[in-house]
Amino acid sequence: MAKPLHPSVEQFKQFVKKHPKLIQEVRSGKKTWKQVYEDWYLFGEDDDIWEPYRDVNNKEKEEEKGTGKWLDKLAAMLGQLDAAEVQKHLTNVQQAIAAIQGILSEFQGAGPQRPNNETHPFSFRKD
Repeated sequence: MAKPLHPSVEQFKQFVKKHPKLIQEVRSGKKTWKQVYEDWYLFGEDDDIWEPYRDVNNKEKEEEKGTGKWLDKLAAMLGQLDAAEVQKHLTNVQQAIAAIQGILSEFQGAGPQRPNNETHPFSFRKD
């Protein structure tokens, strides 16, 4: 009668099934199962170090799920938006931009004008 495996070992087995290229790494002698398990235990399943080992079909399924989740979140956010509230915020942003433009135009063109015969105290002249 076989003893049941520790839950973390079962999780590791599921992880290896999702990353079949790890099996090839171990069989080719590039890594040992101990090294792979330790990395899995330390870094977790979602770390970027596992990217080269992911199954291509599995990766496409995860991307589809991720895209679906993202679209669902976006649709939920858009459903919660209040048009009047959005309009109010846009009006506030427009007013802020107009105020900034007004300040910039004052600095650019409305400064005090000096007469032509008055020289700047720090100007350099050619002799």
